[in-house]
Amino acid sequence: MGEELGRWAEPGLLVLTSLAEGAKHGYAITMDVAEQAGVTLGPGTLYAALQRLEQRGLIEGLPAEGRRRPYRLTAAGAAELSAQAERMRRLATLSLDRLQVRPT
Repeated sequence: MGEELGRWAEPGLLVLTSLAEGAKHGYAITMDVAEQAGVTLGPGTLYAALQRLEQRGLIEGLPAEGRRRPYRLTAAGAAELSAQAERMRRLATLSLDRLQVRPT
């Protein structure tokens, strides 16, 4: 996809990562992100990220379960998450390699 997620990149990537495990509603995403990444997504941040991801076709809303609406990752969302994770892996590897002390 190549399109940057803009200023919502971090919350968006956290949401995509959470949904890679399976469909979840907002509260379950918040709890998963807090537990796995140590990041607390406030309701405004979470629902803004969900809206942007859904508008971009990276996630889709499922029929509501009572008052809760679950979301799931789309194929485009999985591809974007994979591309972003690979980009981050390359950057992390480069950063760690460059931080190593090299003999003179």
